[in-house]
Amino acid sequence: MKREVYKKHSRSTLTDVMVGSVLLLLASPSYAEDSRQSRIENSGELKVCVWPEYFAISYRNNKNGSIQGLDIDMARALSEDLGVKTRLVFTDFGRFMDDIESDRCDIGMFGIGRTKSRLARLDFSQPYMASGMYGITTKTHQQITSWESIDRPDIVVCVQKGTYMESAMRNTLKHAEISVVNRPYEREAEVRSGRADVFITDYPYGQKVLKSYDWARLLTPLSQSGGKFQYAYAVAKGQPEWLARVNRFVADIKSDGRLRQAGEKHGLTPIIY
Repeated sequence: MKREVYKKHSRSTLTDVMVGSVLLLLASPSYAEDSRQSRIENSGELKVCVWPEYFAISYRNNKNGSIQGLDIDMARALSEDLGVKTRLVFTDFGRFMDDIESDRCDIGMFGIGRTKSRLARLDFSQPYMASGMYGITTKTHQQITSWESIDRPDIVVCVQKGTYMESAMRNTLKHAEISVVNRPYEREAEVRSGRADVFITDYPYGQKVLKSYDWARLLTPLSQSGGKFQYAYAVAKGQPEWLARVNRFVADIKSDGRLRQAGEKHGLTPIIY
């Protein structure tokens, strides 16, 4: 009788161990990484974080209210490759990492620069675009005659919070004062009002400003060698299989011409990587 009880107890213990192992497996990062694409396919939609104010990348067309741009086209292309629909999740540069980490979206696709601080929290695909930094000042500004004349004690340089430009300017400017704003249009307002002398942006937004305002003057660095930053798609850490699938998509759109065609369509050919 005691032996039979022992056998029953052993079988029960073994079953408990097996159940516990399965539960641990389900909770492990490896299971999460394997299930990301499956969850997307099972739900029938790809949740894509986008910032709807990024000219030529992901911006709202004021005439019809639609969201357009290169990365909107690429988000739909990735969804099509996965056989699902696209659901755009609006975010901004100040909170997009929180949105990705909290699973509000499966991927960030809106011209996100790969920086060390972002790499500490997110994983990034291979780059698909690369741009240098540009300055926007007024045509009548007397002190700023070139990019190289920005870093002076009497100059206020405006940047948008959370962008690559904010960290780059903090690391490179030695004399100029830095002014940080939350919204992109606030940069133009700061320069036009005289509260700032120049604001820093990238190629796509610089082109928008030149097309939109007759007062604007573009400042281009004499040399951008080694100074270009790369744009890539962002996913949560701990998902190597999902990251590999996104990297395969980047390779595909480069080789089959979809990226180049989107670059031509949205005026971004000079920065296609």
